[in-house]
Amino acid sequence: MQRLNIAIDGPAGAGKSTVAKAVAARLGIRYLDTGAMYRAMALWCLRQGVPVHDAEAVGAALPGAEIAVRYTDAGQRVLLSGEDVTDGLRAPELAMAASAVSAHPAVRVRLTELQRQVAAQYDVIMDGRDIGTNVLPDTPHKFYLTASAYERAKRRFDEMRARGQACGTVEDIAREIAERDYNDSHRAFMPLRQADDAVLIDTTGMSVEAVVGEIVRALGEECDG
Repeated sequence: MQRLNIAIDGPAGAGKSTVAKAVAARLGIRYLDTGAMYRAMALWCLRQGVPVHDAEAVGAALPGAEIAVRYTDAGQRVLLSGEDVTDGLRAPELAMAASAVSAHPAVRVRLTELQRQVAAQYDVIMDGRDIGTNVLPDTPHKFYLTASAYERAKRRFDEMRARGQACGTVEDIAREIAERDYNDSHRAFMPLRQADDAVLIDTTGMSVEAVVGEIVRALGEECDG
């Protein structure tokens, strides 16, 4: 059976997760938040006192990190060694830690395997940094979302405020996003980049509904073609 697998890539704050969830709801398919999986790995390292920038130390800790994804009526839940850690994965300190651990080849190989297992089991849309270039390179349904640096920072600021999380200024967040962009796009192993056959969508000034509509229309044309 051929599964419908959709890949959405792009830098931090481009709206990937929000859009992917909305597309999943529109199409009645599963949504896989791959970033949450990397945050769970970062959480494991922090709990174990493992330096997230130390590839050797993270690699040694990797076998003990039992990360799994389950789907409930409430959506995706991420389990870490059997504990549901979903609600704590958006803590600000995990963002940069996740970027650090995601740069280590051993981590990416391990989580890529888990992501492909989900894609083989379900019709799924997933977002991340290397979905179209590495995780699902053979899917014909690839999209790359981006937006201006200021708009991405403002979105992240508003999101954190809405959740009641402590945050600095938009400018502070913009600097963090710029650092993460650089790290993600310059890592040696599986860097962030647009797949050659991905549809590029600049979401600056676009509503979520408009972006979702553009993706659904493109999917219809691809499937009809």
